[in-house]
Amino acid sequence: MRTSLLLSASALALGLSACTVNVRPNTGLSGSGNNLIADLRPDRGEGSTYAIGEQVRIRVTTRTPGYLTLIALQENGSASILVRNVPVQAGTNVFPRPQDGLTFTVGAPRGMQHVRALFTRVRPTTDLVLRGTYSGGQWNAVSEQYVSPYAAADRDIQETYFFIR
Repeated sequence: MRTSLLLSASALALGLSACTVNVRPNTGLSGSGNNLIADLRPDRGEGSTYAIGEQVRIRVTTRTPGYLTLIALQENGSASILVRNVPVQAGTNVFPRPQDGLTFTVGAPRGMQHVRALFTRVRPTTDLVLRGTYSGGQWNAVSEQYVSPYAAADRDIQETYFFIR
């Protein structure tokens, strides 16, 4: 019996080694998966590396017009709002936009930087306030709370990341 189990486990491992597993980010968020945000990534691509002092731009592609808020979570758990309730047209939008009059300059702390897009089809009537530090669960809760007043079909949340060295 033990030999049979070992052979079955070995066959399963061999079979799985030939498989590719695709994971869509944010499937654990109630506001995600609605496919309103088609793409979200830093200008150098997801998982890319930036040095402190370099500028980063965030590309967001939406399938419909709406309102976008970008928030960032640093390695140490501190969070910030990059843009708030910005009206966007369907298609690709790159932030910061020239009319925003600002730049996203990479700063400390070093490590992984998460950037989350909160999208709604209608202008949000609630205000997003970030205070203190966040763990993964708290980060998800604040995002979900912000979009929860809107119908599930009218909201989406997606996240990307890059590294700061």
